[in-house]
Amino acid sequence: MRILHTSDWHIGRSFHGHSTLDALSGVLDVLVGQVRENAVDAVIVAGDVFDSAAPSAACYPVLSRTLAALADAGARVVVTSGNHDSAARLGFQSALLRADITVLTDPTSVGTPVTLADEHGPVHVYGIPYLEPAIVRHLWPGVELRNQAQTMRHALDLVRADLAERGGRSIVAAHCFAAGVDATPGVEREIRQGGLDVVPLTAFDGPDYVALGHIHGRQQLSERVRYAGAPLHYSFGEAGKPRGSWLVDLDADGLSSVRWLDLPVPRALVTLEGPLDDLLTHERFDAHRGDWVRAEYTDSTPQPDPMRRLQARFPWCATVVHAPAETRPDDGEGYARRVRAARDDAEVIDAFLAHVREGEGASPAERELIRHVLDARAVAEAHA
Repeated sequence: MRILHTSDWHIGRSFHGHSTLDALSGVLDVLVGQVRENAVDAVIVAGDVFDSAAPSAACYPVLSRTLAALADAGARVVVTSGNHDSAARLGFQSALLRADITVLTDPTSVGTPVTLADEHGPVHVYGIPYLEPAIVRHLWPGVELRNQAQTMRHALDLVRADLAERGGRSIVAAHCFAAGVDATPGVEREIRQGGLDVVPLTAFDGPDYVALGHIHGRQQLSERVRYAGAPLHYSFGEAGKPRGSWLVDLDADGLSSVRWLDLPVPRALVTLEGPLDDLLTHERFDAHRGDWVRAEYTDSTPQPDPMRRLQARFPWCATVVHAPAETRPDDGEGYARRVRAARDDAEVIDAFLAHVREGEGASPAERELIRHVLDARAVAEAHA
């Protein structure tokens, strides 16, 4: 049996204020084509289907079309909810879906598989929706569920108990923060507290393959425990990381092989660094006109209106950072002391500029302008 493991579609997520719906739709169309070309028997979507608990109306057709297209390509589709999803909203339409599409959002369904079959017998797919301990602990009285590790271990215990009775091969789909992952700072919403909610790898013992969601980058924690990551880049911290899915083959004895299927990147993400004039004019940056750009200009002082100027050259410039190439060492002369030592208003202003510019005060042209403004003010006050 052949399984395609994908996750973290985040339908409805924006990228620095830009909608990603069209780009995501195009990438998911490619994924559907890969399912057809590789004769995939089942597609597992391991959580975070939507980006928010209340997705906009435009998000639902993207999901409905994609799920139907995957099923039309010949695959059985199993979807679980993630920590970004509203289980109630995502699960609402599950009863209205066709028989070859299953959306699992009910915690009480943990331990009850979707069973598929091939020439070697049954394959049980256990979907574990995101389980928030405080919300689900009442469902299992007498079981201590204070954190993600305990909750996920209990869910996997239910899976193992059911599997021991049924026999056969098994796949688990879950959404959590597993020990050993390399997360992208600021991307994956925290579902852990002080390390307590990290799920140990041993919790996943038993199934032939564990399809995880939540981490946006491709991760292999063991031969049989993996993250597929998101199909789009949603942060500059993800730049350069491949996008795609895992193609998982099971034979009569269980896991046979796993290989990666790349997905296209609609628009590359790059970080460009240099003086602002270079970023605006140098030919070495010409190739990035069509990329998402994070610009770090290294001028010693902040420059006027850098975003507007950069977007004239890079229409997809999404963020600008002032990162001076050199910073002056602290001379021990604090701002308050500089102000107290100032002999007139011009020196007060110069002290302020030196403070906010990391040591560089007013330029000669600025000093002239400051003196002109102060003189004009003095004349106006004298005639008031």
